[in-house]
Amino acid sequence: MSEALEFLVHLLDLETIEVNVYRGINPTEERQRTFGGQVAAQALMAAGRTVNQGRVHSLHSYFLRPGDPTTPILYEVDRIRDGKSFTTRRVVAVQHGRAIYNMQASFHTDEISIEHQIPMPDVPGPESVDSLFDRVQSEFGDVNEWFSRHHPIDQRFLGELPWSPNRSKDPHQQIWIKADGTLPDDPLLHACVVTYASDMSLFDAILKPHSIKWDDGSFMGASLDHCMWFHHDLRADEWLLFDTESPIAFGGRGLARGFLFSRDGELKVSMVQEGLTRVTRSDAQRAATS
Repeated sequence: MSEALEFLVHLLDLETIEVNVYRGINPTEERQRTFGGQVAAQALMAAGRTVNQGRVHSLHSYFLRPGDPTTPILYEVDRIRDGKSFTTRRVVAVQHGRAIYNMQASFHTDEISIEHQIPMPDVPGPESVDSLFDRVQSEFGDVNEWFSRHHPIDQRFLGELPWSPNRSKDPHQQIWIKADGTLPDDPLLHACVVTYASDMSLFDAILKPHSIKWDDGSFMGASLDHCMWFHHDLRADEWLLFDTESPIAFGGRGLARGFLFSRDGELKVSMVQEGLTRVTRSDAQRAATS
């Protein structure tokens, strides 16, 4: 397990404060707000800690306020329902006395029933694709601090990088992802790591058709809600194809959806995310004609 992945596992090992109340820490790094994937993954871990049977099959969540990266987050779990086959939990993440995120997660004991799925796209394997660091260094030369540091998730982009000036404007991208190391055999941990990783790239599909610059003060982007459906058991430390697209952006919001396939073609996870895409009026006019 890489040092970065080991630290992610540490982030997900929540401290028990009281019955149904957990505390999660933040990494010590320069961020304006807490990474949304971290909050979602910690919230799912808090929910799963209170469940005795079944595995997570879905989560539906809203990002309410930016998280403060300098302050721990409290996760308050409401045990809504414990049924024979379904268990439901509501989790509210709190900082400074205010809710910053809420999630409703459902856990299900697998059953035998009808089966079908869409086919996995035919793409090159991850071993044939350079690492993200190598891709950025090759295309842009200088690599900034974020790309230089080690990350818990290995990302291998197929085709052009979504922020490359040479990219196509098609709102669709494909990435091979996996945890950078071997994880313990804990299904909840694997689901939480995948939840963490799912918020790393969905938004890129929304922005890919547009000439957006995050660092010039003219654009504000943020995840608004995030929904996932876990279909099969999965391992986050094995390669997964992340197939994403954005069907629409309008009215200051953009929609992205994604599918995670294992290497043998099994559809593991489906997800949908809506993001805030707020730009100044002049930039919105330029983007509409670009």
